[in-house]
Amino acid sequence: MKRFLKNTAAVAVIALAGMGAFSSSSMAAGKLSVSVALDPGSWDPIDTFLVAWGAVGSNLFDGLTERDTNAKLHPGLATSWDVLDDGVRIRFKLREGVKFHNGEPFNAEAVKFTFDRLLGDIGAKGPQRANYTSVKSVEIIDDYTVDFHLHQPDPVLLTKLAGYGAMIVPPKYIAEKGEDYFNTHPVGTGPFSFVSYEPKVDLELAANADYWGDKPKVSELEYRFISELTTAVAELQAGRVDIVEDLPISMLPVVKGDGKLDVMSTTGPAVYGLRFNTRDGITADVNVRKAIVMAVDRATIIKSLLAGEAEEIASFQSSLSFGNDPELKPLPYNPEEAKKLLKDAGVAPGAEVQIDIRAGNPTFNEVVQAVGAYLQTVGLKAVIKPYENSVFLNDIVPQGKTGALFQQSWGGWTLDYDNTAYLLYHTGQKWNPYGSDEKLNAMLEEQRPMTDVAKREVLLKGIAAYIANDVLEMPLYSLKAIYGVNKRVEGFVPAPDNRIKLNTVSVKE
Repeated sequence: MKRFLKNTAAVAVIALAGMGAFSSSSMAAGKLSVSVALDPGSWDPIDTFLVAWGAVGSNLFDGLTERDTNAKLHPGLATSWDVLDDGVRIRFKLREGVKFHNGEPFNAEAVKFTFDRLLGDIGAKGPQRANYTSVKSVEIIDDYTVDFHLHQPDPVLLTKLAGYGAMIVPPKYIAEKGEDYFNTHPVGTGPFSFVSYEPKVDLELAANADYWGDKPKVSELEYRFISELTTAVAELQAGRVDIVEDLPISMLPVVKGDGKLDVMSTTGPAVYGLRFNTRDGITADVNVRKAIVMAVDRATIIKSLLAGEAEEIASFQSSLSFGNDPELKPLPYNPEEAKKLLKDAGVAPGAEVQIDIRAGNPTFNEVVQAVGAYLQTVGLKAVIKPYENSVFLNDIVPQGKTGALFQQSWGGWTLDYDNTAYLLYHTGQKWNPYGSDEKLNAMLEEQRPMTDVAKREVLLKGIAAYIANDVLEMPLYSLKAIYGVNKRVEGFVPAPDNRIKLNTVSVKE
């Protein structure tokens, strides 16, 4: 496969001059190599929802706001903001003197271009626009001041501006190079700049000496896409990788037993479960869905397969999520009741239940195998069907081509249930191929403009209870963010949203 901008003299010129890498007088030392299991396949901020993109993209791009490792919101490319007109206008003062990696100036024009693009035809092709529909328009007040005009107040918007689709992009670069080129040759304002990309192999970045924040402490940052996590751990042990993201549970003893390595983890927002095809077959019956959930002992799965590094969930959100209700309990493990429900629903013994999953996640694959075994004990035959990631995410789920159940993994990066619930359950959303519930739609829409925090929390908890009562899914667990780290790495702190900026990390040679 063609290697983009690799091993050419042009790379050196771009990396050292046009892309803002360190000059010899200010050279940072060393190379940091990070293993990521999934190549997002697109580096355009509006074309992704994957946690893997956020982990990488946070080092290429900046938003108007940003979150630290304690999930606290801070100024980013905006230095301050004022909420005006009862919440339907927000004025942002922009950071001056910032440049994109290609030398293009960051200013109000770039902010307006970013959101016009996100909310226009280009953004309609990706999954991020739904997060920003409260934005009606962006008005340029002067070169470093913009007003966001909103259709209605959006209590989560400032957090949303710290991630994914709201990352600010360079208007002139995209106009000159085109959308396809930008997708494989990304340019942002972040602490590291693009050097080369080989799909499913690696992405190479260089330190941005002109970064407005803390200057990078390494000169090179490499992301290697290693889908086989045992291989990633072997590379970590050999010293060819410094950090392994999403360390598999099965490899914890190996990493902990190596004197050169550390295991680091933090409670995160990522949740895992299986959602139901509520349109077709036996799972169109809510009592069958209830039986399937009650057939699975999720607490034992967490204890035996996940080494206790996870928490059972009752709705599709972690304990970090605003809207999570600790009083909401999941359906109990009760195989005898499950058998009765299946019999009453007329489900024949040996009925086949297809479970569609994404290939390449050995931990979740083990969990699904266990789910299949539990279903067998109540008379169902589970058939597990893995798909290549891009096929699963772009064709199978959005097109409503799944079996009875399908994998859902969700990052929950806003730490707010709206970002999950609206995208998963509102009619017409990409990740809601089967549901159309007008009452649920109304509840989801009602909470979005609420500025009364307490009332909004009550409504979000009500939405979670409504979904649980209709058994739209089998929530399984919230998994900690776990990393394998070489001890030569200094300054690495796991972030609760998996989006780790690595400019403050150094390596001992």
